[in-house]
Amino acid sequence: MDALIPRPRAEVAPGAVHVPDWLDLDEQRRLVEACRGWRGYRQTRLPNGGVMSVRTVCLGWHWHPYRYSKVTEDGSPVLPFPSWLGDLGQRAVASAYGPSSVYAPDIALVNFYDSAAKMGMHQDKDEASLEPVVSLSLGDACVFRFGNTSDRGRPYTDVDLRSGDLFVFGGQSRLAFHGVPRVLPGTADPGLGLAGRLNITLRVSGLPSSS
Repeated sequence: MDALIPRPRAEVAPGAVHVPDWLDLDEQRRLVEACRGWRGYRQTRLPNGGVMSVRTVCLGWHWHPYRYSKVTEDGSPVLPFPSWLGDLGQRAVASAYGPSSVYAPDIALVNFYDSAAKMGMHQDKDEASLEPVVSLSLGDACVFRFGNTSDRGRPYTDVDLRSGDLFVFGGQSRLAFHGVPRVLPGTADPGLGLAGRLNITLRVSGLPSSS
């Protein structure tokens, strides 16, 4: 029944825009296939010894807590950032902020969440640029907690992110804390052929390409 009720776009906070059902099912399938083709998903070990529950692969720049480089932990070159993904990011920002927006991402972090995975409240602040972050959701729905720029506590808003949804945050909300307290297993469209949740986030590094 929920699928029959249109979900309106919403500005969750200044500069933070949720566009439900932005990707149609065919576009979602193509992205899932692309995600399956990118090799090297791993659980990231944090400096405090903890291990993230999501599995991640990086394109363009490899994220090491808390910096970027052109090589992975084992010294292998980071996977290239495809131009078509940059075009998708440009289209996403134009959908969120208007057709005059210009956006040229050079980083993608692809996170896979199984039914038990979570993401603690954090800021995306390792980039040298404060251009917006683009988030694309595929597969199972999740509770996406979008907070304030001061700390991990309240006020925050819990957003129901479903497969195909777009979420963009920039401007005043670019450094807002955000996280995923839970995934909702079994909520993906069976036609997508995905158990779990994939999240693609696009960013602008602001770094010289030779770093």
